[in-house]
Amino acid sequence: MRASFRLGRIVGVPVGVNWSVLVIFALIWWGLSANLFPQSYPDRPVVAYLLAGLAAAVVFFLGLLAHEVSHAVVARRNGLGVEGITLWLFGGVAELRGEARSPGAELRIAGVGPLVSLIIGAFFGAIATVLALAGVQGLLLGVLAWLGGINLLLALFNILPAAPLDGGRLLRAAVWKATGDRTRASVVAARAGWILGVVLIGFGLWRFLTGAGVGGLWLALIGWFLIGAASMEERQARMGSALRGIRVADVMTPQPQTASGEMTVADFVDNYLFAYRHTALPLTEDGRPVGLVTLDRVRGVPSDARGSTTLEAVACRADDLVLASPDEPLTDLLPRLSDCADGRALVVADGRLVGIVSPSDISRAVQRGSMRDQLTAGR
Repeated sequence: MRASFRLGRIVGVPVGVNWSVLVIFALIWWGLSANLFPQSYPDRPVVAYLLAGLAAAVVFFLGLLAHEVSHAVVARRNGLGVEGITLWLFGGVAELRGEARSPGAELRIAGVGPLVSLIIGAFFGAIATVLALAGVQGLLLGVLAWLGGINLLLALFNILPAAPLDGGRLLRAAVWKATGDRTRASVVAARAGWILGVVLIGFGLWRFLTGAGVGGLWLALIGWFLIGAASMEERQARMGSALRGIRVADVMTPQPQTASGEMTVADFVDNYLFAYRHTALPLTEDGRPVGLVTLDRVRGVPSDARGSTTLEAVACRADDLVLASPDEPLTDLLPRLSDCADGRALVVADGRLVGIVSPSDISRAVQRGSMRDQLTAGR
């Protein structure tokens, strides 16, 4: 999930927000200020409901951010890099570079997020309880009680044993520890996620048909997301098994043809299109990668504008490039290939471009790895 805009850094980790956050933020704000709070605490000014709903929604998302930051911090302590944190429609995701080295590391990284949500929920719940016992009533109590309840619910939902939830990671750690097979553990967690997704879709549609309205559809939407994410995780697990032990240098195309970003699209079509056998062209300055152009991007430029449009203008931006080192395990690179829509990685050594990895390179490596596994199993 790519960030639409960046908020800055927390503990050195880039934090971004996807535009879809605005949707769920607006729904939460509207649901609290137009329904829950007016029903629970009637006869208050409209502006009071709006401010209470806004405060609750903001603090809720700060709690989500704390949840993801905790994953990032513990991942770093267990030897993993962190590309960034992105908040989006279904919560947040900490983009880790690579996988946990052991079941114990997996357990620590996955378990800390729900623990943080549990602590946040208990904190707000305790304050709300103390205020209620002291006889305090009103919107402040409502905000605190809602924050306590929603964070406790978030913690409980996240520990459900199904990928891609944190509970799925905990299940994977347990199966990995019991069997010693990380791929098998990943497949078990992914299939549990698929089952949970089907259950949520069925329950959500039943709730919608029996009068629950948007709430039922929301559950079905979450279930649909879980099925898609779980299926992807199973594919990645099987692919990771086939690619284990293979380095980026083993599959990359070395010393690819490059061009300057100042070249026009017309020059590219006339001089490179038929002479260059690959479908992606890295842009460099003094040997450093600054962009990436694909045939699909060039094809989108109208013919009458090609003479005045530079490759830099249509290239995958430097900030969106996926960079890798030659000695990096290919399995560590795979999760990052979706960061740029072009699906390619540029291989860099000492800051200079030395190779490129394309989807076809990955496919050939998977085929060789699968054949290797079959031959090994047949011995």
